[in-house]
Amino acid sequence: MHAYLKMRMDPSSPAIPIHYNYLIQAAIYAVLPEEMAARLHNEGFAAGKRSFKMFSFSRLMGRFILDKTAGTISFPEEISFVITSPDMGFFLALINNLLTRGQIQVGQSLLLIDEIRFDEQVADGEVLTVRTLSPVVAYSTLLRPEGGKYTCYYQPGEGEFDKLITANLAKKYEAFYRSRPPEGNVRARPLDRPRLHVTTYKGTVVKGYTCRLKLNGPRELLQMALDAGLGGKGSQGYGCVEKVVGRKGSQ
Repeated sequence: MHAYLKMRMDPSSPAIPIHYNYLIQAAIYAVLPEEMAARLHNEGFAAGKRSFKMFSFSRLMGRFILDKTAGTISFPEEISFVITSPDMGFFLALINNLLTRGQIQVGQSLLLIDEIRFDEQVADGEVLTVRTLSPVVAYSTLLRPEGGKYTCYYQPGEGEFDKLITANLAKKYEAFYRSRPPEGNVRARPLDRPRLHVTTYKGTVVKGYTCRLKLNGPRELLQMALDAGLGGKGSQGYGCVEKVVGRKGSQ
């Protein structure tokens, strides 16, 4: 399920830090009922040694003013924002509380909610075209020959990217449905040039890519990509995608 929010900054609010993913994640937890937030944060949905929060969210979208010196971003007009999740309990609790409050606190900035629209997006078959609403992250942690570790990021179109998103979606499916994921791999073909985004989350550099993607694979895993995000770090504000319909979606 997708929720599309239209918001605006309170005129008296300060600008938002450029690297705001953690602030939005914290704001989402703060809106949830306390017990649900604690359970989701501390436990999530487990599959083996992995645990998933089962939600993703987009960037803040709209006309913006960037202050590189101060490291902040502000939005003088309407802000569009998207949250996705397959977990209807989480979804209903979050949206009901947002509607009741009519606002969400992102760090020191107050965003006023004007509208929330729902959209149940469905993967109809084994081919799905999506648009990324936040960077998709696929990475491996490798060992250096001289010792120590480093992170290697992959972009759409690379074979390792497909392997990683397939494994991630299969684990999410197993964790959420508590059953064996369907057989088969997910392949992602970029429909335009992937754009690299270098962001930070709680001081850690994260690299991801945005573009339109044509996905091929088991329908159940494509549905999980729509609902829980594509790639890693979904609940940190990465991998949020929406279905592309119409002429563009037929490519």
